[in-house]
Amino acid sequence: MSSENVQTKWGQFISLIIVFFFWGFVGSANDILIPVFKKVFTLSQVQSQLVAWAFYAAYFVGSIIFFLVSLKMDVLQKFGYKKTLSAGLLLSAVGSFLFIPAATMESFPFFLTALFTVGLGFSIQQIVANPLAIKMGSPATGAHRLTLAGGINSFGTTIGAILLGIALFGMGDNKNTTLSLEDIKLPFIILGLAFIVVAIFMNFSKIEDPEKEEVEVVKTAHEKFNILDYPQLYLGMLGIFIYVGTEVTIISNLPALLHTAEFGNVLEDAIAPFIALYWGSLMIGRWNGGVNVFNTSNLVNTALKFIVPALAFGVIIGANIFAAHDVSSFYIYPIWILLFIAVSFVGGKNAGKTLMLFGISGLLMMVLGLVWPNPEIAKFFFISGGLFLSIMWPSIFDLAIAGLGKNTGKASSFLIMMILGGGVIPLVQGSICDFDVSHPGGIFGITWTHFSYIVPLLGFAYLGFYGYYCPIILKKQGINHVEGGGGGH
Repeated sequence: MSSENVQTKWGQFISLIIVFFFWGFVGSANDILIPVFKKVFTLSQVQSQLVAWAFYAAYFVGSIIFFLVSLKMDVLQKFGYKKTLSAGLLLSAVGSFLFIPAATMESFPFFLTALFTVGLGFSIQQIVANPLAIKMGSPATGAHRLTLAGGINSFGTTIGAILLGIALFGMGDNKNTTLSLEDIKLPFIILGLAFIVVAIFMNFSKIEDPEKEEVEVVKTAHEKFNILDYPQLYLGMLGIFIYVGTEVTIISNLPALLHTAEFGNVLEDAIAPFIALYWGSLMIGRWNGGVNVFNTSNLVNTALKFIVPALAFGVIIGANIFAAHDVSSFYIYPIWILLFIAVSFVGGKNAGKTLMLFGISGLLMMVLGLVWPNPEIAKFFFISGGLFLSIMWPSIFDLAIAGLGKNTGKASSFLIMMILGGGVIPLVQGSICDFDVSHPGGIFGITWTHFSYIVPLLGFAYLGFYGYYCPIILKKQGINHVEGGGGGH
């Protein structure tokens, strides 16, 4: 084990982890911007969801461009990891700085362009950073590094909402409830400068480039590869599309839900703690999943499965207390965390079983959120969707690429394209929310905004189905696939 530790290039890896943190930070910052833009620009709910659309569509567009370019030349072979990664970071820096003229001009389309540009840079970073994390040391510890990076990504999403909330609204007694687009400028100037610093740092680091012999493999894989030959892959692509869409839609539409009279008229300046709790739920789950990668005794492993989520929950509460938020209502949430831990024990390291159980659990949480008579409790059922989504990414990925051999790289790029779901599905849910304006009176005795959570409910149903059905497909192909990781994108 010690020789493997020596081989892990920690100096390079820590600088790479910062990139994963940024993805998370900006992802949760979007959820603060959605209600802010909705109020400032007087948008409908579906229009406000264009924030998520602009960001996640950029991943799709970036992946398509990267894929088309790679048919002509291998970008990583030609320019190397660090130059490609630096280019992605600089593109995201340009996007961050575009927030300044967008705020000055008070233009919603300009803000969307800025977010799209940040996302385009992220798509390049994703394509490079995921395989790079695995290559930064012994292959045996590659999955460990990716899991660790996923946990850092979730940490970024958890504190991103709180820090941007402080930047826009202040904290404690000095809180302001009036919204000014001017306040958006400084956080994004700092973010843009941070991207540039990391890009420079990356460019001067000693990251090694991929070996040249991989080129021929890519060519032959491309010539013989047909998605329709692999049902686990095309159903898995739909799985990633629905997974990311469900993850984003629950939180993107939560400010609108909490803003209804039914859920207590929560205003924009008080939304950050709930966003932090949701993304923190994904952090709890991923940290918990990360325990599996350590080679410990059963007793230690079991203890860590309780200790690590408790520590992660402590981080969420601590960050909110630091920001002077009242989080007394959150102290009931460990009930959901214990339920999540129980389900994760039953799922174990079996990717299909874990995905099926978490899909069913998430579906159940959405049903209870829709029918529970007390909104104070109902909102936590919706937020707990984050717990049950948390370790789905590696399970879906594992199942989708099982048995693909030399075509694994191609398959991975198709799966990354499906992050587009994060832009599409929130628009569907947002359009249901808008029925509250066009068809007031609600449905089944609840508002349309409340009923819109039928969308993530259907998402969980498909994910549970894929977890059940994919191992059956693999068995027919003679593949006995059991192991599943615990990381995150």
